[in-house]
Amino acid sequence: MALKPFSAVEGEGLFVARTGYTGEDGFEIMIPVAQAEDYWVRFLAAGIAPCGLGARDTLRLEAAMNLYGSDMDESTTPLESGLAWTVAWEPTERDFIGRVKLTAQREAGPQRKFVGLLLEDKGVLRGHQKVLADGAGTGEITSGTFSPTLERSIALARVPAATAGEVQVDIRGRLCKARVKPPFVRNGKVLIKV
Repeated sequence: MALKPFSAVEGEGLFVARTGYTGEDGFEIMIPVAQAEDYWVRFLAAGIAPCGLGARDTLRLEAAMNLYGSDMDESTTPLESGLAWTVAWEPTERDFIGRVKLTAQREAGPQRKFVGLLLEDKGVLRGHQKVLADGAGTGEITSGTFSPTLERSIALARVPAATAGEVQVDIRGRLCKARVKPPFVRNGKVLIKV
């Protein structure tokens, strides 16, 4: 527990990182294959409950965290994916692949932005549903699901930069009202008014 968040340590044949991709405090443990079964049994005996990718995906959506291949890929920039904080802009003379394009995009302002959506109507938000932002244009949901914590449907979407407030989502031909509002939950605490 003394390991600080986003830090790691290697020892006794293990690599332990205080990270996780759920928005919750967690640890990732890399175990040699030959010891994996033994550790699994020991974790279960210690009362650690296993969960699957569905649980991980729901938690990371509640925390508004990007998933590569769904919410971002090589066709989107960090500025369009809510990840500008990951770019080391300083020192200014530091060069990296894509710096010229990113600098120009930062100066001009990205045409699209990454937002969270909270569905106001009944339904479930899913990837690739069309988002209509009045006066701003259209976007697309990149990931969506039902949030057990909020008891509502939530999504992440890439929308025109001018999008704000309320939008409509096309759910099988029915326009449903949604509010722009991420992140939703962090470390078990609800961050929005439902």
